[in-house]
Amino acid sequence: MVILVLWLAYNWFAPVKGLRNLNAEQFKKESKGQSMIDVREVHEFNQGHIPGAINIPLGQLRTRLSEIPKDRPVFLYCRSGMRSRQAGRLLSRYGYRNMAHLNGGIMAWDGPLAK
Repeated sequence: MVILVLWLAYNWFAPVKGLRNLNAEQFKKESKGQSMIDVREVHEFNQGHIPGAINIPLGQLRTRLSEIPKDRPVFLYCRSGMRSRQAGRLLSRYGYRNMAHLNGGIMAWDGPLAK
């Protein structure tokens, strides 16, 4: 049982290959003009999102991979950073290697929001 818990904890917090952690300032600077994906649910996205982001909820990510370019950097964010890390882990399994996510999620964002 302990081994299972340790394994789960490691997989949850282990670094994701190809996923960089960016603070709000870095995210704002580097994501400009790039593919930005908000992995929150639709109702969360509609309450306010980073301008230019498209909404692909985490639960739909696997079925909407064709909307995410592999040949360009992908910037991910969610509410707190947990779902965007999971999204990065999933995309990594599908061969995406140039990704970044907003550490702290939209809660750490200090820029404008669109509705």
